[in-house]
Amino acid sequence: MFFWTAANFWLIPLLPLAASLLILSFAKSHRGAAVGLAVLGQLAALSISIAAFAWTLQTPGARALQNFTWFSFGDQVVRLGCVLDPLAAAMLVMITLVGFCIFVFSKGYMAGDKDFSRFFAYLSFFSAAMLGVVISNSLLLLFVCWELVGLASYLLIGFWIHKPSAAAAAKKAFITTRIGDLGFFLGILWLYKSTGTLLFYDNGNGCLESAGLLAIGSSATFIALLIFSGAVGKSGQFPLHVWLPDAMEGPTPVSALIHAATMVAAGVFLVARVYPIFSLGAVDGVTPSLTVVVWVGVVTALMASLIAIAQADIKRILAYSTVSQLGLMMVSLGVGGVAAGIMHLLAHGFFKALLFLGSGSVIHASHHEQDIRKMGGLRKLMPVTFVTYAIGMMALSGVPLFFAGAWTKEEVLHATAHWPKSQAPHYLMLAGVVLTALYMTRQMIYVFYGDRRSKETPHESPPIMTRPLILLAICTIGLSAVLTPAWPWLHSYLSGESAHLDFSQLIQPMLFVSLALVAAGIGLGVLLYRRAGLTDPLQQTQPALFRFLENKMWIDELYAYTVVAFSKGAALVSSWLDRFFWDGLVRAVGGIGGLFGSFSAGVDERGINAGVDESVSGTRGLGRLLSLFHSGQIQLYLGAVAVAVLALLLFYAWLA
Repeated sequence: MFFWTAANFWLIPLLPLAASLLILSFAKSHRGAAVGLAVLGQLAALSISIAAFAWTLQTPGARALQNFTWFSFGDQVVRLGCVLDPLAAAMLVMITLVGFCIFVFSKGYMAGDKDFSRFFAYLSFFSAAMLGVVISNSLLLLFVCWELVGLASYLLIGFWIHKPSAAAAAKKAFITTRIGDLGFFLGILWLYKSTGTLLFYDNGNGCLESAGLLAIGSSATFIALLIFSGAVGKSGQFPLHVWLPDAMEGPTPVSALIHAATMVAAGVFLVARVYPIFSLGAVDGVTPSLTVVVWVGVVTALMASLIAIAQADIKRILAYSTVSQLGLMMVSLGVGGVAAGIMHLLAHGFFKALLFLGSGSVIHASHHEQDIRKMGGLRKLMPVTFVTYAIGMMALSGVPLFFAGAWTKEEVLHATAHWPKSQAPHYLMLAGVVLTALYMTRQMIYVFYGDRRSKETPHESPPIMTRPLILLAICTIGLSAVLTPAWPWLHSYLSGESAHLDFSQLIQPMLFVSLALVAAGIGLGVLLYRRAGLTDPLQQTQPALFRFLENKMWIDELYAYTVVAFSKGAALVSSWLDRFFWDGLVRAVGGIGGLFGSFSAGVDERGINAGVDESVSGTRGLGRLLSLFHSGQIQLYLGAVAVAVLALLLFYAWLA
């Protein structure tokens, strides 16, 4: 079984892709068949992913490769391939399991939608594209799947096409990520020029192996930063983060899939996959490209945490928390904590899916109300949603000891504390821990505690929606068992080391620091928001600051008045030049050409042609005249001779 999996793991993304194509081809009008195909495709991918994960456990340090020639031109050969290693296997299990829960939840959440079947076709396509990114052993194949992820996000963010805001958000996401992808594509070209291959692993000749890294040489910084620009776009890092909160315009299951298992995870995964390029030539683990990664992550994490404090939309708060957590993961990768960053990415996939689906349950029960200020008192009305949401909230906030997010966040903070270049990222991330606990406590109090601030009376969601919440909550708690410092199994699995059980490792200063910071954030949140109403307490005490944060630091407006305004201005100038300058210039040149054409036509018709025609007519007349003397009658010729002789005689006589 494991041997078959190692040879056929490339089937994993093809199964949901096949489900998507079958739904679009044959099941668009059959809702039951559509959801059945989607769920079965995802379940089959999950089964093979678990088998692939088991193969990596059975064969430590092994790497399964499936490389093949795509096409050749001249003496150049373009090869693609798939890879199965611990990084890919762990991501495969997380994506397929979280995706499966989202698919099941969607059956209940989207039950009344008229485009139910099309929705599941797009979900399957989204899952297939992301799974393709994970197993790619070629940067070119990864880029192809990367762009398919972007296409799928465009289709799903704008799924409710009748909403202008959804259509605008889909276009914003698509265009913004394309900006980063342009740099990514240039990095791919530069890498191919330097190494002659885009395969990651190829028996020692891949671009991430010794021969390829030697060929990259001094170009590593520029190639790494170009590739990182693609990760900045996909993972919503500053300054290309503006699309991610607006992606909330899509259905809530789409938000869960984007923020937990697919699109935003792609950027962090990309940096982890090509990390040897980022770290090439490192001195004490520091390179210029990794330093950029660290500071972009720091700015993103803090900025998003601050903005989340002043948001009222339940999904936008979670969206900014995703931006912040992705920034934290980037910081971890930048300081050398690759395993810690990926561990946090895996844990985040479970608890963020739990939170988004929980918010979907709240929205569904609240008659599609998303403003937390109009909720309240749902704790007793929706007990399952409340308990599971609280688990997700505590995991995101970093509450020890039984929540996965606490251990992974502690690992990240531990990695930042040992960065030799600066301690500033470490202390700034500690501030981020407090902010995360603060805005999540605010959300919990507004949604689940206090009095009802709406006339509607919500009720618990149906089992088809609550069961995935329970499963994700179990995974969030259960995953912590392999993340603790006492038995850091997942860290060892990702880093290729051996794990040992040592309970003394639980007593670490950083753990108590994290506990104190989380307690401070939650305590401050309770103190500020325990009696909150329709008006936010921060808005009452600091209206200018609150307005600044509520308006997302006016970054969108800044772009509107600079980048967008410049683009519009350039478009207007181009339009004016096209209509009046270039068009006029073309018309002038055309007029001059027409004038010369008319003159040439006059000379040709009235001069040359007329002269030739007259010459031809004269020649023809002369010919006709001369033809009279060539009638063939002898008597006429003799008569002419006689007349000529007579004339000659008379002429001689006159001369005499």
